[in-house]
Amino acid sequence: GRKVLIVYAHQEPKSLNGSLMSIAVEELSKQGCSVTVSDLYAMHFEPRATRNDIVGCLHNSEEFNYGVETWEAYKRGGLSSDLIEEQRKVQEADLLIFQFPLYWFSMPAIMKGWMDRVLVQGFAHEFPNCYDSGLLKSKLALFSFTTGGSREMYAKGGISGDIRYLLWPMQHGIMHFCGVKVLAPHICFAPEYVSEEERKEMLIAWAQRLKTLWKEEPINCSPEWYFK
Repeated sequence: GRKVLIVYAHQEPKSLNGSLMSIAVEELSKQGCSVTVSDLYAMHFEPRATRNDIVGCLHNSEEFNYGVETWEAYKRGGLSSDLIEEQRKVQEADLLIFQFPLYWFSMPAIMKGWMDRVLVQGFAHEFPNCYDSGLLKSKLALFSFTTGGSREMYAKGGISGDIRYLLWPMQHGIMHFCGVKVLAPHICFAPEYVSEEERKEMLIAWAQRLKTLWKEEPINCSPEWYFK
């Protein structure tokens, strides 16, 4: 069976994000997938990249360089236990689903911290092994998120600009950089400003998409997809 890791960042289980996460667990489990959830708020996940991420001696105790130190620590098995555990989940997963509310045109800080700390050099990328040759090239990712603004606001001519512009740093700069193939995002626009009926329809649409998710082709991982 396929393995799925859902990295989930919302404080309230009863939120729409919480419901979207639960639906993904239920539907993918029904398909025979093994589903793991990293519930970042519930885990009190530490978003800050610090010296605490390295166990034992530093490679260079004179001047701390987080990127170099985590790379060296990864090679010798000297990363902190929480990072080793998250890397194990990523390594085992065929599909990564990131479920979150859009904050200030980006992911919440706790999820960005997960990216900063988990996807270290040596594990997720190692130049020149990046983009199509990134170290996680056997995996798929999907960003599923809610927005405060309406679909019209995030259209190409809208006040917020095309939603794809915001996906560039997340999908391309992080996932594609690490070699991950990216499925089209799943976006629930402005759930707080629609009727209860429309929110239910959002959940139904997500459940329906999940039924055929494994048949989907990844997006064209090129600048054209984002900026054409």
